[in-house]
Amino acid sequence: MKSKSKILIIAGSDSSGGAGIQADIKTVTALGSFAMTAISAITSQNTTGVKSIIAIKPLEISNQIIFTSKDIKPDAIKIGMLHSTKVINSVIKSLDSIKVKKIVLDPVMVAKGGAKLIDSSAIQTLKTKLIKRAMLITPNIPEAEILTKTKIRNKEDMIFAANKLLEFGAKNVLIKGGHLKSNLVQDILVNKFDIEVFNSPRYKTKNTHGTGCTLSSAIATFLSCGKPIKKSCELGIKYVNFAIKTNPNYGKGHGPINHLNTISINKKFR
Repeated sequence: MKSKSKILIIAGSDSSGGAGIQADIKTVTALGSFAMTAISAITSQNTTGVKSIIAIKPLEISNQIIFTSKDIKPDAIKIGMLHSTKVINSVIKSLDSIKVKKIVLDPVMVAKGGAKLIDSSAIQTLKTKLIKRAMLITPNIPEAEILTKTKIRNKEDMIFAANKLLEFGAKNVLIKGGHLKSNLVQDILVNKFDIEVFNSPRYKTKNTHGTGCTLSSAIATFLSCGKPIKKSCELGIKYVNFAIKTNPNYGKGHGPINHLNTISINKKFR
C-alpha cells in the first residue's frame, strides 16, 4: 500500500503512547498517509496522569519543521501542544517559511488527568496569533471556555463560543462536545457560512485518552487527501468513535483508544 499523502505533526510526546505525537503517528498511518514530526515537548506520563514535562528549545522545533519540510513537502499540518509564547512564535515563523495552507490546530491546554500543559501568556499568543493561521481549530469544551472566557453548558453555548473564536480570526471551528453530560455526543462545526452538528453515541468507558489528538490528526489526514472540511470532520469523528468503541482497555486510569481499528492484517503476518 502506498501512502496517500504526507502530514507534518507538530506536537508533544506521550510516553504512554495513547496521546500526543504517538497517537498522531498511529492515526495518520492507520488512515493510509505518511507521518512526519516536529516534537515540541517530552512528557513522562501514563494513563493515571502526567509526571513531568521537558520543553524542547524553540530553535530545535523550528529546525525540525523547516529541515523536514524542505525535503518532504507536507500536504497538511497538524499542530498540538505548544507550551510557551516563544515556541508558538517560532512555529508561526516556521509556518510562514514552508507555506502549507491545510493546517489543523488542536489547542491542547490540559491533560486528561487535569495537568496544565500551557502557560497563560502562551494561551494569549495562541489566541491572537496562531488561531488565524489555521484552516481549522478543534478545541474541546474546557479549551473553548479558556479561549473565549465563557461558560459552556449546552449546544447553544458551544455555537456562541465558536462564533467568538471566529471573531479572533479562526476560519473554521470544531468544538468537541464530549465533556457535556448527555447520552448523545454533539461535535459542532461552525464557520461564517454554516453550522453543522455531528451526533455520535456515547460509549460508557473511561478509556478516552488521546481522543482530541487522534481526531485532529484524522481530520488533517482526510483534508490532505483532498476531502472538504465538513466531510473530513465527519470521517474523523467516525474513526475516533470506532476507536473508542474498540478500545484495548489498557492501564489503571484513562486508557488509550484503538488506533488500529481501520487496519486489516494480512494472514501471513498473523
